[in-house]
Order: sequence, then structure tokens, then C-alpha cells
Amino acid sequence: MLDTDYATTLVVLDLVGIFVFAVTGALVAVRKNLDLFAATVLAGVTGLGGGFIRDVLIGATPPAALADWRYLLVPVTAGVLTFFLHPAIGRVERFVTLFDACGLALFCVTGALKAVDYGLGPLPAALLGMVTGIGGGVIRDVLAGRVPVIFEGVLYATPALAGAAVAVLLDRSDLPFIVVVVAGATTCLGWRLLGLVRGWRAPLPRGPASV
Repeated sequence: MLDTDYATTLVVLDLVGIFVFAVTGALVAVRKNLDLFAATVLAGVTGLGGGFIRDVLIGATPPAALADWRYLLVPVTAGVLTFFLHPAIGRVERFVTLFDACGLALFCVTGALKAVDYGLGPLPAALLGMVTGIGGGVIRDVLAGRVPVIFEGVLYATPALAGAAVAVLLDRSDLPFIVVVVAGATTCLGWRLLGLVRGWRAPLPRGPASV
């Protein structure tokens, strides 16, 4: 099991990432002219969905989202604040996008390291780190009736997988925990931000679709 300091650090990073992701989920609801309940629901699934999937798959039950009241309070708070303050948040959307990238970086690392702690090997742990980062966004987009962002050529899942892989590999060394977290998160964040700035996209099919 995790020692106290290690576990506390992961919880703090998790809650920060949840808040950031929850804001992006609530913004989707606002832009679709949905009500307050919808904003809190989309905030919740965006912030908690990936971690919920990870915890169920690794056997960390009940999932942290259900066992710790803070995991429910944070996305609800983010959803309500975003619903009422969305004009101001919309004006600083570039910062929201930056925070979303930071949340992705935090989630992919914490998800991967938690999977390692529960006995998974490097590859499945890295994959679950990616799932932790992108899972909530996929659920959000499905509920909101749109194609998930990760399927539209946006470089989102790949940076998450890379960051998770770096964290998993470095975790097998004797490096301090903070170094492992920073290295993995920086890999994901750097790739994601470069993709945004330079307009990098994953390959999409060319020409008309065949039936």
C-alpha cells in the first residue's frame, strides 16, 4: 500500500486535476445551453470518469470518487462556479485550455503510478494512466452528443500515454517521487502544448469515405 506522504501527494494532485477537468465539462454544458444540473453532471463525469474507470479496473474499490467526499465536492463546486461565472471564464478560455493540459498531465501520471502500486506491469499501467486522463472527456462528449475530441485528430491521448509511460519507467528507478511526477507530467504537458501552438494533429483519412 502507499505510504502516508505518497498517498497524500497523489490525492492532492488528483483533486487539482479533477477541478480543472470539471470546469471544462461544465463549459460544454453552458455552451449547449443546458441547465445547472447538466453542468454539474458533465463537470462530475469529466473530472471523475477517468479515475473511476481506472479504480474499477485495478480493483481499488470502492473507487476514490465514492469513498472520499472530497472527490464529489470538488467537481460539483467547479460545475456550479462555472455555470454562474461562465462569461468571465469564457473570456480567459486560453487559460482554461492551458489548465486542461495541466490536468491531463497530472491525471496521466497519478493514474499510472496508482496502477503500478496495485501491481500492474509497465505497459498496462501506462495505458491506465492514459485512460485516467482521457476517460472523463470521452464520457462527457458522449453525454453531450458530440464526437469525442480525441477521435478528431487532436493530439490528446498520445501525450497522455507518453507522459504515463515516462512516469512508469522512471518509477522503476531510484529517483525521488517528485522527479518521477515532474518528468512524466512535463512530457505530457510539453507535447500537448506544442501540439496546440503548432497546430499538430493526428493523421485523418483523405478523400471521400468508402461505404
